[in-house]
Amino acid sequence: MPESDKNYEKRREYFHSQPPLSVKEAEEAIHKRMHLIDEEFKKGFDLIVKYPKSVTFFGSARFDEGHKYYEAARALAGKIVKETGYAVVSGGGPGIMEAANRGAKEAGGNSVGFTIKLPKEQTDNEFLTDLEKFHYFFSRKVMLTYSAEAYIYCPGGFGTFDEFYEILTLVQTHKIPKVPIILYCSDFWLPIVDWMKKELVLKFETVSLTDLSNFLVTDDMDKIVEIIKTTPLRRE
Repeated sequence: MPESDKNYEKRREYFHSQPPLSVKEAEEAIHKRMHLIDEEFKKGFDLIVKYPKSVTFFGSARFDEGHKYYEAARALAGKIVKETGYAVVSGGGPGIMEAANRGAKEAGGNSVGFTIKLPKEQTDNEFLTDLEKFHYFFSRKVMLTYSAEAYIYCPGGFGTFDEFYEILTLVQTHKIPKVPIILYCSDFWLPIVDWMKKELVLKFETVSLTDLSNFLVTDDMDKIVEIIKTTPLRRE
């Protein structure tokens, strides 16, 4: 039996051996979890209101200093701060998050991080001027996406795509106002957009061509800054 199957069987046996929670224990667990969620939202919103003008960066944690995507994010964040005065927000970790926060701090701006508590993977980057830590990914994601004037998506993995598709879906379904969704570093994004057109729009017809107008692929930093400058502040 493959090792992965053996591990699965061990986990299944363990869970099956555990007695079910009583009603009281379930209620206590729910109450404890709801309290933690409420606290996370309160602390997150308290931090957000301090920065009414902000741009959120998303991207992989795996790109180090010197990588072209790291340096591109760093340069763009610095330019945004210098020319708009907006705060730069990220997940507060390494890679693209660090690059964006670094560019903002080096430009003398506000560099905000909504970090996540993990056993090993993520450490807070050293370029944050303000931060809040989260236990739950979903509450952290709400803070990263709430009220930003624009979203900058740099190259990334599953997490970045999750964040991109969620905001895109909210705009598509009119759950939030149309807001600039910018895919930065076109050599990474254009093949993905081509796949969307060929497979999702033309072949399977699960997406409309007009849906693809809800985001922009560009490497033009001046254009990005102009978009941010001319976008109305979000009030909801």
